[in-house]
Amino acid sequence: MSQFAPDSLRIRDMRLRILPDARAVSLAAAEIIEAAIREATAARGQAVLGLATGATPEGVYARLAERHAADELSFRHVTTYNLDEYYPISPVDPRSYRAYMHRHLFGRVDITPNRAHLLDGSVPESAVAEHCAAFEGWIESDGGLDLQLLGIGRNGHIGFNEPCGLSVDEARRLRTRLVELHPVTRADARREFGSAEAVIPTALTLGVATILAARSILILATGAHKAEAVAAALTGPVTAHLPASLLQSVSPRVTWIVDQAAASALPEALAAASPIG
Repeated sequence: MSQFAPDSLRIRDMRLRILPDARAVSLAAAEIIEAAIREATAARGQAVLGLATGATPEGVYARLAERHAADELSFRHVTTYNLDEYYPISPVDPRSYRAYMHRHLFGRVDITPNRAHLLDGSVPESAVAEHCAAFEGWIESDGGLDLQLLGIGRNGHIGFNEPCGLSVDEARRLRTRLVELHPVTRADARREFGSAEAVIPTALTLGVATILAARSILILATGAHKAEAVAAALTGPVTAHLPASLLQSVSPRVTWIVDQAAASALPEALAAASPIG
């Protein structure tokens, strides 16, 4: 692990694991998710997962699908709620997150279709607020999220909770809603849309309050382009200008898993961090 050993540390009471590369991050995250499924299913008869999209989780879903194909993991008693969806967009549009989840996970495991929930990018604009409130209600009726999987944007967003000028208390109370995407987010979405100009500029996102209420939160980051955001979220002030920093407010329930490139802006913080175990 070179200068980053040991790989399990505490920074501001959040657990941090630094692994060699993106593949190692995916494998470690899949192991945590599998353990959460087994624990929650044994305790309550079902596991409720909050899921993310984007490039970082793809390896995680591939590993979970491999475990299912090997008859080592079942999703029959798993209920999922995804973080976000572009708006407006059809669920059958290949750029939609519904299509993404089908390609990378839902179509490869035995999850019951009516247990796989995504925000609907095709609801009429007049019904958006009602739909977002209903989504929150469904999560609550299922007993809340056992685990929320997150990535982090280059601008520090979680879900599509973008940097903003709200106070910390106001940001922590944000609920599921329609948002305008930050220019950095739109630039980074070129991979799916072909150009920044083609990116749909608005989206539905799970609120910060619902994310922070999860019984455990697992946030992943890979690549040097995420290093500054990772360092600021872990060691900087808690601020709505960097939404991932809000995770510090529920620090005992948060685990970060990053690769060495994403940890490259952390040397001083690592020197002061506490090893685990």
